[in-house]
Amino acid sequence: MRNKNNKHLGIEVDPELHYKLRYIAEYEGRSANGQILYLIRQCIKAFEGENGEIVMPAEKPAAEVYPQD
Repeated sequence: MRNKNNKHLGIEVDPELHYKLRYIAEYEGRSANGQILYLIRQCIKAFEGENGEIVMPAEKPAAEVYPQD
């Protein structure tokens, strides 16, 4: 079941990149989505290792994020 708190990220990839992603994901025992999440986490881990932890700002109330007109 999808977690309602998670953010959705839609991307377009060319057919060759898509094939290669799925090939590697299957080889490593992951779904394509799982492989993408793994790669994103690896990228963040490497970045934070070199530059320090990225700290998320405190959550703002929805009214401040999406103001009503």
